[in-house]
Amino acid sequence: MRITHVAGFAPIVPDLAASKRLYIETLGLPMDAADDYPMTDDIPGVRHFGLWTLEGAAQSCFGTDEWPADLPVPQASLEFDVASAGEVASAAAELEAADHRLLAGPREEPWGQTVARLLSPEGLLVGVTHTPWQHGATE
Repeated sequence: MRITHVAGFAPIVPDLAASKRLYIETLGLPMDAADDYPMTDDIPGVRHFGLWTLEGAAQSCFGTDEWPADLPVPQASLEFDVASAGEVASAAAELEAADHRLLAGPREEPWGQTVARLLSPEGLLVGVTHTPWQHGATE
């Protein structure tokens, strides 16, 4: 697989209000405080930064609001982008062939991103993704 860029980073937050206070109010990041998924694509050097609830991550991986009790709770989500949606399936096969257990995917999310996700040894929710709106004419 050939990673083109880091598509996004999102702490998985146990207390969304407290995280909003830090990232939006104190650090002043340009995020919508009214959202249940505050995010921005407007921090120089970062394609995407968001605050993802554990319920949202569980919903994306398992289709339920509850994170499975038999899996470590992830502290953050880190997504590595590939050049096309088709490459996500190839990357997922590569990961599985190397004995990494996929939690989700490959599949297209409702927002249009194609993903495959796994838990890293450090407890990060790692995605291999294709994020179409991040691929401009120069990439």
